[in-house]
Amino acid sequence: MSQPAWNQLPASIASEVKNLRGRQSVYILAIVIALFHLWANSLGNIDSQNLNILHFAGFILLSAFLGHQRKTASAYLSFAFAILVTLSSIYLMLAVDSIYDRGLRLNWMDWITGSFVIIGAIEFVRRATGWLIPIMIILALSYIGWWGAHIPGVFRFAGLSPDTLLFRSLYGDDALFGNITQISASFVFVFMLFGAFLLRSGAGDVVIKLAGLLAGRMVGGSGIVAVIASGITGTISGSAIANTVSTGVITIPMMKKAGFSPRFAAAVEAASSTGGQLMPPIMGAGAFVMASYTQIPYSTIVAASIIPALLYFLSLGFYIRLEAKKLGLKAMPNESSYKLGLDSLTLILPISLLLILLSVGFTPVYAGFFAILSVIASSWLTPNKMGLRAIMDALALGAKNMTTTAILLCAVGLIVNVIVTAGIGNTFSLMITEWAGGSLLLGMLLVAIASLILGMGLPVTASYIVLATLSAPALFNLMANNELLEVLSTTALTDDAKAIISLSYPAIFETQGILRPEQASQLIAAMPHETLTLLRPLLIDETMLSMVLLASHLIIFWLSQDSNVTPPVCLCAYTAAGIAQTSPMATGLTSWKIAKALYIVPLLFAYSPLISGNLSERLLTGLAGVIALYLFTKLIYAFSNNG
Repeated sequence: MSQPAWNQLPASIASEVKNLRGRQSVYILAIVIALFHLWANSLGNIDSQNLNILHFAGFILLSAFLGHQRKTASAYLSFAFAILVTLSSIYLMLAVDSIYDRGLRLNWMDWITGSFVIIGAIEFVRRATGWLIPIMIILALSYIGWWGAHIPGVFRFAGLSPDTLLFRSLYGDDALFGNITQISASFVFVFMLFGAFLLRSGAGDVVIKLAGLLAGRMVGGSGIVAVIASGITGTISGSAIANTVSTGVITIPMMKKAGFSPRFAAAVEAASSTGGQLMPPIMGAGAFVMASYTQIPYSTIVAASIIPALLYFLSLGFYIRLEAKKLGLKAMPNESSYKLGLDSLTLILPISLLLILLSVGFTPVYAGFFAILSVIASSWLTPNKMGLRAIMDALALGAKNMTTTAILLCAVGLIVNVIVTAGIGNTFSLMITEWAGGSLLLGMLLVAIASLILGMGLPVTASYIVLATLSAPALFNLMANNELLEVLSTTALTDDAKAIISLSYPAIFETQGILRPEQASQLIAAMPHETLTLLRPLLIDETMLSMVLLASHLIIFWLSQDSNVTPPVCLCAYTAAGIAQTSPMATGLTSWKIAKALYIVPLLFAYSPLISGNLSERLLTGLAGVIALYLFTKLIYAFSNNG
């Protein structure tokens, strides 16, 4: 069977696959993990908690193998520790029924293995992401176990017994082996594997060539090629940094050759790759977490995200053209000679099938599974047929690429469990609502500041999970109150709604059935949260409330992306700067200016029907958004170049 030749794959992918093949133990383990997850998510009949535990254990073991390439004492200690954590996880999987039989009382073996697992999660997430998440986990666990009882005020927490603390940290719905790990073991892994199959089939090279075909002849075309390539790559990749590396090694030199400065070229790539996380259908791991949190179908989230993502990439294109015209760059007629041919089928057919399956109601897991099969099938219509070895490469590459994400999502569950158990999320949301004073704009500003601070140390997905747990209810309340204000001041109220309001304000309807806007505003400001919660479903359509909830989460999701391009910690910008051989901090500042739509488009979520409207309203809002973003980009560009 013929295989895609190495020179037909992007250099970064070819090198990664060759490296995996050269380390047989890692290669085999990664393939076994990938096959197990495919079986468990398709044909297998395995308990979800058992799948979560085996997911965690498998990636802990794979992380240890990937982390050390030399046979040193530290490598052997790392392997031994990973094996202990893996065996402890399996013991906890087998012991759960006995723990329940004992009334959730833990014996000494449960304590030893449970402690090993939690320490393992902390240590391996430290290796993957640095110290911030481990410190947050330690502070969170000690808060509900000890020092929370010694602090005054609204965040005081009486504490849990040691047995309850350990049990909930492991088996709770939002804990280490809980819902977030379930998302990682199913949706996220299948889509990460789908991306690996596309890359191994040669689709990554098609992306660059296709982008050149679409934009190569425009003014500033090399920069717009980077935008399009990163956007398309975002549909198959769940990582902004991986997007930066895989496309940047081609697009950054292309932009420098066309006349853009190294700093600007790196900033364009960083901003474009950040947008890849916003581009359906994959949208990083955050979209799957969003679907779980909101209980809104993943296909609905994808459909609602298409126009906003296009607005973001258009804003990048506007900025690039302004820079190209300033530099006097001309269109390059011969920049791309690529003709759309059979090799593009490995990109077009699988993504089209994926979108069709999602739109007709298939779950993301099954849609992703069939999309993977379609990559293999469509490759046989091209010169780059995927044989058995290429399939094994893709399986190993998918598991390897998933390692950091898997460990991160599992470990973050320890933090989320504390937030839910102690009620910190509700308290924090009420505080945001109080500080905002009913102002949605101020509430969004507070969330944006919190997002930027969290993003300095947390990866984007972790930042979204923590921030959504803490602040999504506050944003939802503020946005739902805006909808309620409109209904109260424009619509005759039902008897049930009047009855609820009259319990607190009996004289308010003595003279009229519709409130004046200032009356409605004062009423909402004075009404208890519990009463508002009862009133909203009576006056606001259920579908509208669902879309308001989605909009609040999308605002947080978009704001969480800014850590990739906002100094002082902006990993995408630093990665792109390394490729361009330019200053990381200067690149970060430039990418921050280019990516300003990260802050503007969420305003449309909050104050327009871009998410909640019907199709015509969304399209009209999108058109207005294009005009507004163009004018805003010109303003930012003029200000930054004159300042």
